[in-house]
Amino acid sequence: MRAAPIPIDEDARLARLADYQLGDQSDDPTFDHLVQLTSRLFSVPVAFVSFMERDRQVFYCKIGLDLAETDRELSFCTHTISRDALFFVLDASLDPRFYDNPQVTGWPFVRFYAGVPLRSPSGHAFGTICIIDHRPRNQFSERDAQNLTDLGKIATDLFEKRRLDLARETSQSRFQGIAASSPDGIICCDQEGHITVWNEAATQLFGYASSEAIGQSVDIIVSRRAAGAHNTGMMRVVDGGAPRLIGKTIELPARHKDGTEFPIELSLSMWSEDGRRAFGSIVRDIRERRANEEQLFSLAHHDPLTALPNRMVLSNRILEATQGGQAASILVIDLDGFKEVNDALGHSAGDQLLQITAKRLLDCVRPTDTVARIGGDEFAVVLVATPDLASASETASVILKAIADPFTICDENINLGASIGIARSTTDNETAEELLSRADLALYRAKADGRNCFRQFTPDLKQTALNKRESREDLHRATENGEFVIFYQPQVHLPDGSLIGAEALLRWQHPKHGLLSPATFISNLENSRYAAEVGTWVMSQACLQAAEWRRYAPDFRIGVNLFGVQSRSSALAKQVLDALSAAHLPTSALELEITENIILVHDKAQIAMFSALRKAGVGIAFDDYGTGYASLSQLKAFPLTRLKIDQSFVRGMCDSREDAAIIRAVIDLSTSFGLAIIAEGVETEEQRCRLLDKGCSEAQGYLFSRPIPAADFTALYRLSDDMTLPDKKSA
Repeated sequence: MRAAPIPIDEDARLARLADYQLGDQSDDPTFDHLVQLTSRLFSVPVAFVSFMERDRQVFYCKIGLDLAETDRELSFCTHTISRDALFFVLDASLDPRFYDNPQVTGWPFVRFYAGVPLRSPSGHAFGTICIIDHRPRNQFSERDAQNLTDLGKIATDLFEKRRLDLARETSQSRFQGIAASSPDGIICCDQEGHITVWNEAATQLFGYASSEAIGQSVDIIVSRRAAGAHNTGMMRVVDGGAPRLIGKTIELPARHKDGTEFPIELSLSMWSEDGRRAFGSIVRDIRERRANEEQLFSLAHHDPLTALPNRMVLSNRILEATQGGQAASILVIDLDGFKEVNDALGHSAGDQLLQITAKRLLDCVRPTDTVARIGGDEFAVVLVATPDLASASETASVILKAIADPFTICDENINLGASIGIARSTTDNETAEELLSRADLALYRAKADGRNCFRQFTPDLKQTALNKRESREDLHRATENGEFVIFYQPQVHLPDGSLIGAEALLRWQHPKHGLLSPATFISNLENSRYAAEVGTWVMSQACLQAAEWRRYAPDFRIGVNLFGVQSRSSALAKQVLDALSAAHLPTSALELEITENIILVHDKAQIAMFSALRKAGVGIAFDDYGTGYASLSQLKAFPLTRLKIDQSFVRGMCDSREDAAIIRAVIDLSTSFGLAIIAEGVETEEQRCRLLDKGCSEAQGYLFSRPIPAADFTALYRLSDDMTLPDKKSA
């Protein structure tokens, strides 16, 4: 842990801190509101305003933190006050200054930190406004930095007001002494309203030099709109009435020398001098603060790119629209093809496209409806008082048509589509999140059904989502607990039935449902984040097992199926070669089996990677050939070594001339392309004979063996030291 250096002017800094007379905890609700706004704006669990004493940091106002103070040496804010501006740490556990800090390794488990110093008019940092997250971040944008800096200005203004109020209460002489150096306008006047004190800050604020202002009526700075009320109040005080605004801070319009009116904040005090009443005021130009507050309010409620309401406002609008059981419909809209446009033309073009989309959506709905942006290229619409789903569907159709119109960006016409999910409120106790969740499920169905369409929520969609969630949790457990196992199906030489290799096939030994075949889980696994991990494990285990069997069958080869995510990984070639090296297996002993979804991608980098593997000696087989859409040109471009005839053709070849013709064509094609051939799903002797007659010499299927565990495979083919390897015909 590395502590921040103590400032050279530490004594002066502490003296300025003392001017604010801060207790250990704020009793000002304004500060409570400020830290709550800060927490919401940055989506962090912890936000606070603190001040730094000699040996401790005191949390003056906080949210999400149960500490009242902490040692200064442990404080991140010690570093903040030693800087001129914002200080942030994206991941404290990776920062040499903080990685072993007890506040990082223990409660409050700080990973991300950002803070802005609060400075007195003398320039001394007396405190900070900060945010903390228990999770690291990969960036803190310029916009984030500006927002936190603006919040720091607001906090500094509040503290400075407190300092001046305290000074005013101490004595009038001290009040006038501070006036000379105060950054705020200090104006005093007698009971007739004539100005007696006018500091330099007041000159900067109102444009009048001290010589011009002193002796003049205070009306010279009062807005014409407020002049009548001001004079009435002044006369009431002169006549002995109770002053209504003394000790309070008010906002009112003021007037510059050039006639410009602008808002100011005014704190009034009153005292007696020689039996006559006198008045003092601290005046601050709040134009910048008002603009900052309006900006922060807008940021907290609106999407900064499209100016549409954000998700928080959307939730409130949904609740308003469904109060008392009113019928409302929620549409969630996702742009089809936006990512490709964003990647091709850049983020600036993507931003323009989103802005145009926002305008089109507003044109599709009524003024009483709500259009919001909820993230990325996703929008939502709240249709109030919709009598039925038919009316919501009509609006969805209008939106689809509006999005389908070409967008002109960077002098290019861009065509996009949209997918829309619709949900309708049914009771008055549904939450906004429930309705949005239903609309999301309907959106996923629209995407699954081909996109550029809308779908309405139905109860079965929720059950499907629950099943998928359960499946994801099961897959996580299966990966963690090693529930996947590998079965092996032999591949044989058809003329004599001798063993030439095996295909490694995944099975799931489920703790509740027993042994599961790939048909029950492989699709979910393929689309999960565990696919790459499981695929790498299968390759490693299959290579180790093949190396063991090659001790008894020297030409044995192992076929391993690839998941799509593996084929898209630039690390695949290294993973394959590492698995072979670890098993001391030659490259010629491995054959990677790929499906059409991999070949159809036709990615140059992917083809180059498979070409390198083929050049290294690894076989590449096209599984289920003939069942899909792969063209001959794609077949020619891909570095294949073998075609696998799909079992559906093999099963039908004895009864269907069409299937027999397809098999003959595939065999001829493989010969023309110089590719080996193997048939899957051979179950009868007649199929074996016909395949031989057509020129296919390798096969796998139930005629030879079902997929079986490695131990059973070893016993079946006597691939161990205590068994005699059978001759090829007996296998």
